[in-house]
Amino acid sequence: MAERLDAPAVADRLTRLEGLLGELESIPGATAAKALDAVTLLTEVYGEALARILERAAEGGEPADDELVGHLLVLHELHPEPLERRVERALERLGPLLRGGEARFDGVEGAVARVVLSGGGCGGSGRAADVVRDAVLAIAPELTEVRVSPPRRKPAFIPVESLLGGMAPKAAP
Repeated sequence: MAERLDAPAVADRLTRLEGLLGELESIPGATAAKALDAVTLLTEVYGEALARILERAAEGGEPADDELVGHLLVLHELHPEPLERRVERALERLGPLLRGGEARFDGVEGAVARVVLSGGGCGGSGRAADVVRDAVLAIAPELTEVRVSPPRRKPAFIPVESLLGGMAPKAAP
């Protein structure tokens, strides 16, 4: 979890921010204007996230379920749900889209999630893999990749007799 700021640290950052914005406003040119636009857009996005948090709290919902809020919580290492559970939840929601197929979470290595895709009308198709990737990355933006693979096949048991074509020695009577 990210380190929290106490009241003096917040006050310090607000003072520094005010000074930096004042400096930006006094600099002529496109670069300063773009920087101020970026700050304005960022402020609007965070304002929207705060509004969604309040709305969900008033409704008794989970604020982290909102995609924007969830992304910001991940960005600040504050998301209450572990990565693995969020990936599993994303895959659970995909059920109807996979037309009888199944997507099973198979773990995470670093920033790469592994998902096994099986069955269904489009279970092995590239389209289903794309749907799975998009859903997982939407709920877990800290991942850099989602590797979707078909299920591992178990080797089939083949009786020795069938390989020898009936040439196996017969048991003594």
